[in-house]
Amino acid sequence: MTGKGKAITIAVAEGAAGQRLDAVLADAIDGMSRSRLKSLILDGHLSLDGVALRQPSRKVVAGERFTLIVPDATPAIPQGQDIPLNILHEDEDLIIIDKPAGLVVHPAPGNPDRTLVNALIAHCGPSLTGIGGVRRPGIVHRLDKDTSGVMVAAKSAAAHASLSAQFAERTVDRAYRAIVFGSPNPRAGEIESLIGRSPRNRKKMAVVTRNGKAALTHYQTEQLLGPAEAPVASVLTCKLSTGRTHQIRVHLTHLGHPLIGDPVYGRAQNRSQNRPRGKRGIAVSPDARAVMAAFPRQALHAFRLGLEHPTSGKRLFFETLLPRDMVTLIDNLESLQ
Repeated sequence: MTGKGKAITIAVAEGAAGQRLDAVLADAIDGMSRSRLKSLILDGHLSLDGVALRQPSRKVVAGERFTLIVPDATPAIPQGQDIPLNILHEDEDLIIIDKPAGLVVHPAPGNPDRTLVNALIAHCGPSLTGIGGVRRPGIVHRLDKDTSGVMVAAKSAAAHASLSAQFAERTVDRAYRAIVFGSPNPRAGEIESLIGRSPRNRKKMAVVTRNGKAALTHYQTEQLLGPAEAPVASVLTCKLSTGRTHQIRVHLTHLGHPLIGDPVYGRAQNRSQNRPRGKRGIAVSPDARAVMAAFPRQALHAFRLGLEHPTSGKRLFFETLLPRDMVTLIDNLESLQ
């Protein structure tokens, strides 16, 4: 079970047997909606005999006793927390950091604190609070939790307006290093499509034919990994002309070469590693398969960021090296000759 809060015990009466779990809880607990209870169940806050249950539609049995933990309320405004930051540049207008994988950018359901926003508030002080919104102060763009790399945050309202405009007008230079399954053909090109919610899974994004937003990604193969006659993976540089949710992850999957370690968009490719070589698949040795399966996150790093300083107008560029885990992944795959 997750979280801390008030514990409520609910016993199933004889007349409720066979009903949906979330419906029984809604009848038993005053002042809590069925949708709120369903959300708590899905987030792992309900248990039976110490084991978390995550099935709101489960049919209950008479005599069962469930324990629900209602999480303590969290502050509406994020609080500062002492979290180390790798700062590349800072002045009175902005701060540039190298975000590590695993750090969430701003508070959201499931990640109420210990985010980059909490770290920025602690580092920059109360002056940051409210810039661009109380829940995401200073934030003008984001990286996924498990994507590492260069980010900028605004330290004043004027800087926030300037940086937001630059991202909207697509004048910010953003480049990523990606380690993908297989080797793209052609080695360089662009992927242009609409990206929207997947019609099969609304929690995912996908290339769609309608009801999406235009997206353009440029890619260049920098290095082939594994046996020369049949590379098992490649290192790519990807440049964004647009900034859609999960754009690189979705586009590379659409290309047939998803990111190694991607828990959402790389699953189909992971399964295909056990199959013979096909049009979109590759034959992979057990050693290579083990190396790629062991990588714990999507192999994506935002290594370059270029923008105009909000006050001086000077063009700024920042680049970072690949993090150690991606370097190790490359070395391990290179050794598979």
